[in-house]
Amino acid sequence: MERYLIPAEETRCETRVMNSRFIATVAPAFTADEAKAFIARIKHEFANATHNVSAYLIGHGNTVIAHCHDDGEPSGTAGRPALTVLRGSGLGDVAVVVTRRFGGTKLGRGGLVRAYRDAVRDVLTLLPRAAKVSTCVAVMTMPYSFFGCICLLVATRRGTILHKEFAAEVTLKARFAVERFPAFQEAVRQVSKGTLRANIIRADELTIVPIDVKERV
Repeated sequence: MERYLIPAEETRCETRVMNSRFIATVAPAFTADEAKAFIARIKHEFANATHNVSAYLIGHGNTVIAHCHDDGEPSGTAGRPALTVLRGSGLGDVAVVVTRRFGGTKLGRGGLVRAYRDAVRDVLTLLPRAAKVSTCVAVMTMPYSFFGCICLLVATRRGTILHKEFAAEVTLKARFAVERFPAFQEAVRQVSKGTLRANIIRADELTIVPIDVKERV
């Protein structure tokens, strides 16, 4: 499947423009129903706000479902700018609500466009990213003398240790992105001189993996 960035967790940021408060809340949403439920929750939280402008993208690339809503702001001045920022962010499966508390000064159409656009941009700068990737789970058994070295190889190949069992030997279960597993397997072969091998027990599992914002997908 295509690999793309998604929000790792719900994130919020507040900005002020001409005494109006713009509170942007962004979250992962994997279906339109999840996005609608998130929007409804934020609107309930800020039920007394002047506007709760929303936008979401479900999926990514050519299969995306996109939606936006101005929630009473002049047509095209709020939801569309928010959606445009989402489209340009590289994210998929993302929903955002920008809550406005009116501060008494009208911003005009251009001011509204900039305010909603900048609110979404600001919250996205704080947003931790994750990736939806195809993964595999592998298991291997080793003498205790190899345990520390194999754990280091798992970390080097950005795997995640899921389970460790200590008996006469050590059994280790770990998850890897599918494309990273062959390099791990080769590293195991080299350090063990061919005596150890990891066996895949589950493959092509869709997993959400947090990443560093500087990591390329």
